[in-house]
Amino acid sequence: MTTSDERTAAGAAAPQDDAPPSLEVRGLAYAYPDGTQALYGVDVTIRRGERVALLGPNGAGKTTLVLHLNGILHGGLGSVRVAGLEVDPGDKRALREIRRRVGIVFQDPDDQLFMPTVREDVAFGPANMGLRGEELDRRVRDALDRVGMLEAADRPPQHLSFGQRRRVAVATVLAMEPEILVLDEPSSNLDPAGRRELAEILLSLDVTVLMVTHDLPYAAELCPRSLILSGGVIAADGPTPDLLSDADLLAAHRLELPFGFDPAAIAR
Repeated sequence: MTTSDERTAAGAAAPQDDAPPSLEVRGLAYAYPDGTQALYGVDVTIRRGERVALLGPNGAGKTTLVLHLNGILHGGLGSVRVAGLEVDPGDKRALREIRRRVGIVFQDPDDQLFMPTVREDVAFGPANMGLRGEELDRRVRDALDRVGMLEAADRPPQHLSFGQRRRVAVATVLAMEPEILVLDEPSSNLDPAGRRELAEILLSLDVTVLMVTHDLPYAAELCPRSLILSGGVIAADGPTPDLLSDADLLAAHRLELPFGFDPAAIAR
């Protein structure tokens, strides 16, 4: 729907120098072992600094696509590159680096928080990468500070509110200093204050963001560009207000705006 120049103009930031895109997906097709075809040839490029929403109905292939980004799923056709590195399950060294660069924040923060304290949860990933001492402490402090949870460092995660746990889950990924932050339904189960606080945090981050969501107003607020994945293919790719203003497009892919919401009213 749009050219690469138009997408850059619509994105969160201009590309950095001549660095490779954060994500390049070419001809990605995948069928599960039971024969269910989930992706039919997906092509996506996300440049560094972009904030992109991945929209689509249930069963569209969104989770399947995300799980290819760090090699959890593989074996189909096509290719995936993260910051120029090809996702190749046979190259364990490259795969380890790719999994550091692709930080996935799950819908349920309790899937990521399992240590006795917030500090230990945030330190877990970098420590497994071999960081120790002052550098590990710096990573933990910086990540918690970026999500406004530094004062909770020594608290048990289970004593935090749901919104606070989600922010800590984001911090566990930021501590790895990722290339791209992938968020699965980040606004789900948040109260209005928690929703606003998380939005402010995400808007402040200097990483590439891919946000998988059914929350179209949140996509409009946070992501200048959106992709609609439907039936295993990219059905639309363009500025978020344009896609969300196309009633026929939304209806064709089982997407609905809340009553009274005007995507054109979102200021940038």
